[in-house]
Amino acid sequence: MRPWTLGAEASRLANARRLRFAIVLILLAVLAWVLFSVLEREVRRVEEQSVALVLSQLRSALVVKGAEVMLGGNDSLADYQGINPVALVTQHWRHYQGRCQGGGPDSGDWCFWARERTDSRARETGWLIYNPRQPITIDGWAEASGALRAWSVTTDFVDHNGNGRREREERLTGLRLAPAPLPGALANVPEGNR
Repeated sequence: MRPWTLGAEASRLANARRLRFAIVLILLAVLAWVLFSVLEREVRRVEEQSVALVLSQLRSALVVKGAEVMLGGNDSLADYQGINPVALVTQHWRHYQGRCQGGGPDSGDWCFWARERTDSRARETGWLIYNPRQPITIDGWAEASGALRAWSVTTDFVDHNGNGRREREERLTGLRLAPAPLPGALANVPEGNR
């Protein structure tokens, strides 16, 4: 073999190795991108299911409480509007912070924003607040990460005329957890300060 042929052969082998290395890097980058996309989608799905489970537990507890109130006869369902529904559940999850402090709950957590008391009612009333960790869909509504979402305990009633508002003759039938606008103090807090 001639010496200049060995140099050309070594150069071709080095180029082939570089090409294989580049192809492997590109394939690894594509696989990593696909893996991260799947992980992001699964994390979002898990958070959505977690929120749905919490809301389902709270709604079930409100159905039971509403039945207790109606069968007891001592209280009115209207007295329970705005209560903290978490107090009805014996199992507390670690992402519930109790009463809201400052600008609402941390990312991925829940809290109860209490109203300022203007009367001598024994029950504290307010809103249940959730702060999504990432963009998710809650109760059919797309929520951005850091966009607080509020619910409040309201009463159900028989809507005879179908106008969506309760008249005096329409009786209350239970308690439910309904989406609510954010309390004024939280609606004005910039997302970066939550």
